[in-house]
Amino acid sequence: MFVNPSLHESIKSINRDSKSYKLTLVHIDKKFIKKNSIEKRDYQVNLADQAIQANCIVVLPTGLGKTTIALQVISEYLSKGKGILFLAPTKVLVNQHYEFLKQNLTIEDIALITGEDVIQKRTKLWNNSVICATPEIARNDLERQIVDPNQFGLVIFDEVHRTVGDYAYSSIADKFANSESRILGMTATLPSEKEKAKEILTRLNISTIAERTEESSDVQPYTQETKTDWVSVDLTPEMKSIQTLLKLALDERYDTLKKNGLQLNGQQSLSALLRSRQFVLRQNKRCAKPLFTAIRIHYALTMLEAHGITPFLKFCERAQVKKGVGVKELFEVDPNFTRAVTLAKDAQSKGIEHPKIQKLEEILQSVPGKALIFSSYRDSVDIIFNKLNKVGIKAGILIGKAGVTGLKQKKQIETVQKFRDGEFQVLVATRVGEEGLDISEVNQVIFYDNIPSSIRFIQRRGRTGRKDSGKLTVLIAKDTIDERYYWIGKRKMGAAKSMGEKMTQTLQKNNEQKKGLDAFI
Repeated sequence: MFVNPSLHESIKSINRDSKSYKLTLVHIDKKFIKKNSIEKRDYQVNLADQAIQANCIVVLPTGLGKTTIALQVISEYLSKGKGILFLAPTKVLVNQHYEFLKQNLTIEDIALITGEDVIQKRTKLWNNSVICATPEIARNDLERQIVDPNQFGLVIFDEVHRTVGDYAYSSIADKFANSESRILGMTATLPSEKEKAKEILTRLNISTIAERTEESSDVQPYTQETKTDWVSVDLTPEMKSIQTLLKLALDERYDTLKKNGLQLNGQQSLSALLRSRQFVLRQNKRCAKPLFTAIRIHYALTMLEAHGITPFLKFCERAQVKKGVGVKELFEVDPNFTRAVTLAKDAQSKGIEHPKIQKLEEILQSVPGKALIFSSYRDSVDIIFNKLNKVGIKAGILIGKAGVTGLKQKKQIETVQKFRDGEFQVLVATRVGEEGLDISEVNQVIFYDNIPSSIRFIQRRGRTGRKDSGKLTVLIAKDTIDERYYWIGKRKMGAAKSMGEKMTQTLQKNNEQKKGLDAFI
């Protein structure tokens, strides 16, 4: 899909002679936006205009300038003399937006507010014209009444697909339910589940969906090709032996659950077990021990299959420390599980981890330039980081702030900057690096583990192919949870692709009457 960006629509004039071309770019000319700072792209202008008119969700593939669209909407509402609240789910992303606005707006009173600021400082910062903030601190300060919702004419929810359940976005949306503030949501993809899509529409009082895809004619000149490779590896014989024992232990719990009357429709899935917890605790307590033990075994099996020996053993250590229903029986009595742990410790002593590690080395050596590796768990991030540095591949780590080993905001920002500056070739990240991370020079993205989420897949993939063509590699361990997640993810990607059109049709049909959203389900 690669089209030379120098041929895109924003080129207003071409003065040609026999040897050279003179190319003149057109820039956005709006109050409060610095002159000649933002290239004008028609699709961005059109999406921004749609967002200015009504509460809107902008759906646009990563790397195509959602923040630039937000900037144009911000300019409009600054002209109205209203304050702006720009929310993003991670400190790294909030800081990125803050730096972008400082660079491109003509006003000076732009503030960055996170939980690391003391309450006295935050109270003063909330008086600025433009606020970039994490959702947790915004929610907390709204509840403390340190800040008044009515001071904002525009509230931007970046990664708006998070506005479901008890995430902080939901509480913030409630605070603005009766205000006159314009709501702008931004995301690279909508949820694949209708219930979640309905919840987002309802909570944010959305009236319109402004969407473009990579196939849209006005977007195509700006897109880059991303080639996707699915790379399979075989578990080692030692890992297969452990896997067999864990599955035997799991089968035993399913048999017990079935005998005690818990019907799971033949599904041996973690999600089915998790959905059964409240029912079991209320109405079938005989199933409590086998149910919670089965859940632990599922997690342990996932750690082994997708992440390796050490992550599996670390999970077991944490589970034993936390104790809980059935833990003692599992780790001290169950012959299959205890044997699995013993075999894992023996494999670890021999230096066996996961065959994905060796495959990673091969992939990184075959494609020059910067690479971003995603893994869902910190334990495997540590393993990858240590292994790569040991073989001479300079790597850094980007993880969240929680826990003793977590990275605070300042350290996260420093790590991303060092990666941009080329101090290390590879950045190994957990979920904190999936959303909005803008490092245009990333040549390839590697999924160390597969994920059953269309949103997270698209977010991860979008970290490459931003400035030039990119490569995505997904590592899959054969006959494991990786393969099952592949098929789940593929189904959800298909459902998510059509969700914007369905939401638009529903909103148009019901003429902004929220009661009509029931038809969406």
